Amino acid sequence: MGMFTMRKPRSYHHEYIYVDERKEKLQKIEETAKRELGMLPPKDFSPEDIRGKFVESTTYLKRRKESGRKPLTYATLFVAIAVLAYILHYLVTGEFTF
Repeated sequence: MGMFTMRKPRSYHHEYIYVDERKEKLQKIEETAKRELGMLPPKDFSPEDIRGKFVESTTYLKRRKESGRKPLTYATLFVAIAVLAYILHYLVTGEFTF
């Protein structure tokens, strides 16, 4: 019985009625040609420029990238936890052996 099942809502799909894809494609080609010829100023934004912008805008990530330091790996975290567990064992029991 469907007492405990949650149905997913229907997804929204919008199709444009009054769109001429050929016309938009020709306008885009014309605009890029004019930019290459220098008739229009260069475009300020392109999707290829997004990569790396988040890292450049945050000071913490920018400093870490410039220093070349890598974040801690799982191996170093595991070794640190093992050393801390050994120290805790020594503090509780007073012996160096397990």
